[in-house]
Amino acid sequence: MEPAKPQVTALLQQWSRGDRDALEKLTPLVYAELRGIAAGYMRDERAGHTLQATALVNEAYVRLIGQKRVSWQNRAHFFGIAAQLMRRILIDHARRRQAAKRGAGAVRITAGVDVADASEQDFDLLAIDGALSRLEQLDAAQARIVELRFFGGLTVEETAEVAGISTATVKREWRTARAWLRHEVGLDGAV
Repeated sequence: MEPAKPQVTALLQQWSRGDRDALEKLTPLVYAELRGIAAGYMRDERAGHTLQATALVNEAYVRLIGQKRVSWQNRAHFFGIAAQLMRRILIDHARRRQAAKRGAGAVRITAGVDVADASEQDFDLLAIDGALSRLEQLDAAQARIVELRFFGGLTVEETAEVAGISTATVKREWRTARAWLRHEVGLDGAV
């Protein structure tokens, strides 16, 4: 997928300028990567989960292409927005499911990125979202880094590009935010 990165950026920029043909060329390039990110979220989910990776990708993609007046800077910017949308979709789904069960249990996902150095561990999505909202009040930059890395599956380099900061800053803030989240979500013994 590495060679497609410059092509994705060029197509995003063309699409931002109104070129609808660029969107058609862009779709197969980004859809597979979005599907991979969503599959990471949905891996190890319970059998019969009502939200499947394909549905998550489709919903996120519909919302992405429905964005008006977005000046896509590059591939990382696109996947950063995708991360936000996937987070919202997953949270909305978890809340609807929990409300339907009247709080009979939180929806659990498997993290595609090792928020607590335990990438195969199940996490309570609503607890993570709550902790991330609290972190946003304390340090919006750290919350954004977590969102990009955890929900967007972006690399340190891509996160730095989207956030407009150095990779060293991303690494440092990621370590701090991870430790804070471990404590907040009760994952202290997991590491």
